[in-house]
Amino acid sequence: MEHAPAWLVNSLIYLGAAVFAVPLSKALGLGSIIGYLAAGIAIGPWGLGLVTNVEDILHFAEFGVVLMLFLVGLELEPKRLWSLRRPIFGWGSAQVLGCAALLFVAAYAAGVPWKISLVAALGLALSSTAIALQVMGERNLLPTSSGRAGFSILLFQDVAAIPILALLPLLGSVSETNGAAAQTNTALEAIKTIAVVGGIILGGRLLLRPLLRWIAKSDTPEIFTATSLLLVVAIAALMQLVGLSMALGAFLAGVLLAESEYRRELETDIEPFKGLLLGLFFIAVGMSIDFGVIARSPGLMALIVVGFLAVKGAVIYGLAKAMGLALQDRPVFTLLLAQGGEFAFVVFQAAVGSKVFTPETASLLIGAVAISMLLSPLLLVAVDKLLLPRWANCNLPQLEEISEPQNAPIIIAGFGRYGQIIGRMLGAQGIPATVLDHDADMIEAARSFGYKVFYGDATRLDLLRTAGAASAKILVLAVDSVEQSLAIVDLVQSHFPHLELVARARDVTHWNELRDRGVTRVEREVFESSLRSARTVLELLGLPPHEARQHAMRFRQHNLDLFEQMYPHHKDRAKVIAVIKQGRQQLEEQMAKERALQAERRPAGWND
Repeated sequence: MEHAPAWLVNSLIYLGAAVFAVPLSKALGLGSIIGYLAAGIAIGPWGLGLVTNVEDILHFAEFGVVLMLFLVGLELEPKRLWSLRRPIFGWGSAQVLGCAALLFVAAYAAGVPWKISLVAALGLALSSTAIALQVMGERNLLPTSSGRAGFSILLFQDVAAIPILALLPLLGSVSETNGAAAQTNTALEAIKTIAVVGGIILGGRLLLRPLLRWIAKSDTPEIFTATSLLLVVAIAALMQLVGLSMALGAFLAGVLLAESEYRRELETDIEPFKGLLLGLFFIAVGMSIDFGVIARSPGLMALIVVGFLAVKGAVIYGLAKAMGLALQDRPVFTLLLAQGGEFAFVVFQAAVGSKVFTPETASLLIGAVAISMLLSPLLLVAVDKLLLPRWANCNLPQLEEISEPQNAPIIIAGFGRYGQIIGRMLGAQGIPATVLDHDADMIEAARSFGYKVFYGDATRLDLLRTAGAASAKILVLAVDSVEQSLAIVDLVQSHFPHLELVARARDVTHWNELRDRGVTRVEREVFESSLRSARTVLELLGLPPHEARQHAMRFRQHNLDLFEQMYPHHKDRAKVIAVIKQGRQQLEEQMAKERALQAERRPAGWND
């Protein structure tokens, strides 16, 4: 490909690396971010050497972070953002100042000059907005208390980056020779900052909606997409021009459009670009890790990485405790904010330009930040698999297991949304039932409404005996977990073969596995409700209620018969597909004949 254009070669390299590494990483349970970082290491200067212009790619890929903050802003109406002002400036300032103070003390005590210690501490106190928000989004944490707290702190960090950058010329050699001029420039920069932010807010209020309305009237979807991207690019360029955070500007624009009627269309248009560019940003971070610096000073690099992660982790964990976050949420919250951030790259490079740092010091610190960003997703995997399972039941209500022998004729295992309906119906008929559930929160909630629910794991033989399985007549299997459901069936059939089993099936696979064990009274949990909804749709389309009911009942019977036909072949995929196709064709033919007959019998003007 000697004569191929550079964009084509680079696109092939980036997309090929991502398509190979990310699914592999996900399959290994490591998450997508590790895949992107690993892809960057592999194709970068210290890997296969396929890409060498890392800085240019990193600057371009930062636009993915900008788009992400714009989309986050679209989800936050101004009133909601105003309600977050206290956690943003309260907990946010506590995190940045607390981490920076401890890091400064540690570095200065180690003999590092105070200017270098201060700038290094301020840069390392920042966290990766890209990784943190990506992980929060994947885990659906943003609506939770820990997610809101983390987002508030990240937003304050974007704001704090402005004075940090403004401080650098005052600390550098320029300030020593011309301090008055530097102070004047700083004042002018502050005025310029206020003017630009005010302009974005005023322009967003007065100009953006009319502009989008005018573009929408052109009825050209690709132009609306182009306008969406132009909007974000223009605001980012304006913020960059005055030395502010591009991501902060995009976030403000998103907030101003959060109440717009075009909010959903903007999200739909920008989301694909955000995902691709954010992936490219993570690849660029992987490529930017300077393994030469690590090789020259491995001990110092390890000390910096472990040291600043430990210091930040201690401060952030203390903040999480002070915020009242649940014990189970604190490890993930701490790890997401303890890592270094992409804005530290900007701070340390600017520090070289202001002659606060030497290039070697900046390379060392940038390498430490990049390594922390690489380690963070790996540590999250370790926390998920090793720590959180042990903490799963910490700080939850401690309930005693069922201890008094029960003698009700019916046992209900699982009292979630499925088991509750069964229990309520039996209770309305005055039929006693022994209810078992191992979710302490669910039991507390059920007991607050007057239900008698016992704490116990129905997969344990001793608890089933205490629940009265030896004398009961029926066991209703309503647990959520497929694995637990099958384990209970095996246990009951081995020790209480007289019990009649009525089971809930989560899906077709679960239904087949229950049938393999001889359980015949199996109900699919959403089947009947789906039929009721289908009947309602037919009625809304004008079909008489009795005909809609007949169609639904006929479909129900056909589906049940089809399941019985498929069951003997459920391990033969080709045979199952053939049975499904044949059954669908028969149903369509039958329905067509019945529609024709009903049309002939129906009086003229029935639906008029």
